Amino acid sequence: MLAGSLPITTEDESVFSSDELVVGWRLACRARAGSSLVLECGQSEMNILADSSPVHPGRRTGLGIAIDLGTTTIAAQLIQLATGEILAVRTALNQQVRFGSDIMTRIGAVISGADLTNLIREQLASLVADIGQGRLESIREVVLVGNTVMHHLFCGISIEPLSHAPFQPSTIDEQSFLPAALGWPLPANCTIRFAPCIGGFVGSDILSGIFATRVGNSDELTALIDLGTNGEIAVGNRLGIVCASTAAGPAFEAGSIRMGMRAAPGAIAHVSATPGGLQASTIGDIAPRGICGSGLVDSVAAGLRAGAVLPSGRLCTADRTLPIAGPVVLYQSDIRELQLAKAAIASGLRLLLDHLGASADDLSCLHLAGAFGNYLHVESAIAIGLFSVSADRIHPAGNTALRGARMMLVSGDAPHLPPIRHVALASLPKFQDEFERSITFPSLTCSSSVVV
Repeated sequence: MLAGSLPITTEDESVFSSDELVVGWRLACRARAGSSLVLECGQSEMNILADSSPVHPGRRTGLGIAIDLGTTTIAAQLIQLATGEILAVRTALNQQVRFGSDIMTRIGAVISGADLTNLIREQLASLVADIGQGRLESIREVVLVGNTVMHHLFCGISIEPLSHAPFQPSTIDEQSFLPAALGWPLPANCTIRFAPCIGGFVGSDILSGIFATRVGNSDELTALIDLGTNGEIAVGNRLGIVCASTAAGPAFEAGSIRMGMRAAPGAIAHVSATPGGLQASTIGDIAPRGICGSGLVDSVAAGLRAGAVLPSGRLCTADRTLPIAGPVVLYQSDIRELQLAKAAIASGLRLLLDHLGASADDLSCLHLAGAFGNYLHVESAIAIGLFSVSADRIHPAGNTALRGARMMLVSGDAPHLPPIRHVALASLPKFQDEFERSITFPSLTCSSSVVV
């Protein structure tokens, strides 16, 4: 709190040190403003996943910028085009978050009159100026990737068709701009292009991820899943790929969890069940302030093993809460949010595999893209039924969207991929039954030695 005052609550005292309370830190979820305040949000201090994987050198000169425009976060890299070397990295929270944590809420905000196009263009203009400072005149090209809504909002394309069934985008084509049209401080002949989408809510982030993980080069059946707010799935090989989006919502990023927070210092990131109770670790190894997505999945998996959470999702503790560590507890509504999110992904993957006449046993590898997939405990994900693939075939792949954007930038060409077909999951006859079947958790063997 930078200006104004808020009374200190008992919950504040259980989370913050006396020094933190003196300088004004409070729990927003427990505060009620009675006068004007100027606030600093501590959760904006977070690690955003970039990517440093090497790429094949190109034949181009000058510099370029690759940008992964995510629903929640933005990552950008300044690239030496001839070598693929990363010269600088910048990350930020997407300022559109103030209009909603999920894409459907933002679509509603735009339809109601909010200008999210100029907002994101101006934010990226500042980011470009910062990452290229002293070298802006050498930048030849900028490549952006993102989901369909991010594509439309950045490019100024109508998102009204995405607000209702059948959720068909206005266009999926690549969009190109010159710096003057965006007000970006780049050379007049620099090209800014937003890579094409695939269909529905499946955007160029997954196209880029397919390119980066070489799903389209494999002889064996391979899957790529981005466990973000807008869950996206691709399954296929060199003969062809099918893909779909799922309405996972913000639970995997703890956005809909009562004591949820992003992966920032103080967030419970990992939880295990021990004979003495649940053992939690936090980011930064400091007192717990909340719980992030990986900690949520771990906690529910531990609760299932301890018998505190039933396969139906019902909490069977006396007060219908699951204590994790310090002041952090999970509520019944939190468990339900996770069930809906994991059902969206689990059913989506099974439906795409069924569409190909295959099953999870036929997958040679499942790539997990994005920050959540990178930090997720695979064993916990399997325990809650998020995946029905053995752990040895699941590969955290990092920020594949950014890596693929860098590969496109260095090569200067569109990626060469097999045919990619978008599947509208809700139109499949088995969709509703499969989704409902996926809501429950697997039955785990309860350990009598574990106390919750």
